[in-house]
Amino acid sequence: MTDLESYLASFDGEPGYLDWAAFGPLSPAVRSEAQGDTELLGSGRRTSIDLVADHVREARELVAELIGGDVSQVVLQPSTTYGLMHAIYGLAGGLMLGRGEFPSLTVAASRAAEALGSLQLQWLDPADGLITPDLVRDALTDDTRAVAVSLVDFRTGYRTDLEALRDVIGDRLLIVDAVQGFGMVDVDYLAADVVCGHGYKWLRAGRGTGFAWFSDRALERIAPVLSGFRGVDGDLPLDAVPGPADSAQAFSISGADTLAAARLATALREVVDVGVAAIEAELTARASDVMFFADRYEVPVVTPRAPERRAGIVTLEPAPQDAAPLAASLANHGLTVTTRAGRLRVAPHVGTGADTLRLFGDALAAFASTRVW
Repeated sequence: MTDLESYLASFDGEPGYLDWAAFGPLSPAVRSEAQGDTELLGSGRRTSIDLVADHVREARELVAELIGGDVSQVVLQPSTTYGLMHAIYGLAGGLMLGRGEFPSLTVAASRAAEALGSLQLQWLDPADGLITPDLVRDALTDDTRAVAVSLVDFRTGYRTDLEALRDVIGDRLLIVDAVQGFGMVDVDYLAADVVCGHGYKWLRAGRGTGFAWFSDRALERIAPVLSGFRGVDGDLPLDAVPGPADSAQAFSISGADTLAAARLATALREVVDVGVAAIEAELTARASDVMFFADRYEVPVVTPRAPERRAGIVTLEPAPQDAAPLAASLANHGLTVTTRAGRLRVAPHVGTGADTLRLFGDALAAFASTRVW
């Protein structure tokens, strides 16, 4: 089999799972690596402990490879939120972000502004929730020092145009929450200054597998406020407190979880072997399949139709009276999706098979047959 065929075959879960934007069931390779490394850490042998610890280096190198940056610019984090907090707490001046962004951004920004007093929040509140380059351009002020966005909006599935945003904001910092698209869509991450992600969704690596990348410009301008004893160069700092490292290591608090690093490295290796472009093509097709059934049964879709403006999330927005019956029909047919505020977020992956799509179509047909116009 080709690498892509092997990757598709590795989706071995039961039919009906369409909630990859919430949680990604672990891949067979990740499960096997985790089990093997757990046994190694139970041996008590230094060589075994060091072997598992080396996954930290491997994971950082793979993140750097996928971004196109240097490994010194990558630091592992417990989650996306940790990376975003490191970036936001170290800012000063105006930070522009959408009020409807995922709370990893909005809560961190609000807490940093309240606690430090050096950050001024510039909220964007578009009616459609989409943070577009034109919207940002019109809102920029001389006080704006950074813009924070999601690569893929968790509500609508809208994919931000990072290169266009870079053109708009000029020399300001661009901070990106990439959790809903990293490794799944082929984008130019070097247009950003901070990229934070997590392996527990689309990468199928489980919790604790976060990471952050800081450009040279970000390392110069963002203070490592939340920097712990692992955020220094050299060995354990005893009897002195050295300054933070010049690299992304400065944005560390304590030692990395080596088992989490092993899971992340394994998941990233699968992506690198297949290629992000090939994965994106398959994911685009699966999202289009979902849209096909939604259109067939006249369920409104709020996710952008253009492939370059979306990833794996397809958000349905039925009429208010139809939201509960549609959710019930999906559940009754054994489908797992996220329902929130009258919308249904359907998130297939590249390995979502015909059996799951058939269940989805059957659920929409059953709903449509009882819908009252």
